[in-house]
Amino acid sequence: MNKAIGGAGPVRALGAMSGTSLDGVDAAVVETDGERLFGFGETAYRAYSEDERAVLRAALGKWHGDEVEAAAALVTLAHVEALSKFEDVELVGFHGQTLAHEPKGRGTLQVGDGAALAKALGVPVVWDFRSDDVAMGGEGAPLAPFFHFACAKWIGATEPVAFLNLGGVGNLTYVDPSFDRPEDPGALLAFDTGPANAPIDDLMQARLGQRMDRDGAVARAGVVETGALELFLAEPFFAKMPPKSLDRNDFAEMVGLVRELGDSDAVATLTAMSAAAVAKGMEHCPKPPSRVLVTGGGRHNPVLMEMLRVSLDCPVAPVESVGLDGDMLEAQAFAYLAVRVARGLPTSCPGTTGVRALVGGGIVSRAPVERAG
Repeated sequence: MNKAIGGAGPVRALGAMSGTSLDGVDAAVVETDGERLFGFGETAYRAYSEDERAVLRAALGKWHGDEVEAAAALVTLAHVEALSKFEDVELVGFHGQTLAHEPKGRGTLQVGDGAALAKALGVPVVWDFRSDDVAMGGEGAPLAPFFHFACAKWIGATEPVAFLNLGGVGNLTYVDPSFDRPEDPGALLAFDTGPANAPIDDLMQARLGQRMDRDGAVARAGVVETGALELFLAEPFFAKMPPKSLDRNDFAEMVGLVRELGDSDAVATLTAMSAAAVAKGMEHCPKPPSRVLVTGGGRHNPVLMEMLRVSLDCPVAPVESVGLDGDMLEAQAFAYLAVRVARGLPTSCPGTTGVRALVGGGIVSRAPVERAG
């Protein structure tokens, strides 16, 4: 492995994320030593086509079979296309595509071939970040909290702050920046809050043939069905103490709760459910954070953001308000985590995933060495 990667100085690492919203591959460069952030570099986005999304959707919830193999091949190829455009990269963090997640059951499955990616790119690739955590009794998610801790330091936070990622599933990281390291007891609390964009996107696709509720336009025209919202909040998941995590389809019955509603009312109700799940999750924080910084696609939905501002007892703003990139934060997180794995640093702890002890998950695949002659 490159001496710089195994040493103590900053590394130019490239991270990639393909999330549960199935929109495409985010890629971003971070300069880090695995503890501090020194700067952010270039970014890129490679969208999935409608046909590619259909391949991925067909594999969701499956653990093996032709659909899974087709999804894995697609994910690997898409990442080669997205990442090969970057130059002077020393290390790659490759999350892959989550197809199934049962931390207390069959485990967790992220498809994509990190070894093939290392060969194609000619640099070491860190991948399969979640399996070791699950094997040690953890939830395997969320994994971005250690990076969120570094971001809190980067923005100069002095009071507790929460990072809220609204992707297909929502997850919350409570950061106390008074601690020195993310693994220090009390520095972090992290967990999935509940469904976020996934049910809204699925309903929009099924009913209107659209990928999302762009700008919250459909929800804004609707009325929230409070009976359905109350049934949703009665789910045992919300009373369960963190750490806790979800699979994209764990709340598929949400769509059933709004089946009899018109399009606008159904989307408005699903949007309210996503916001209410966050509000319930905030009750688990040690104390109210000074602010909630929102990342992920959900921050582009003004109706969802307004519902959050009404229901939470602290300021709510997109991460751009503190100079971060909400479209690329997860990709940047896996660049940061890749350096931690390469340097033997932990990537999760009892406060983030419920793992029994500190664990640094991930496989490191090195690029083949070209032999002369």
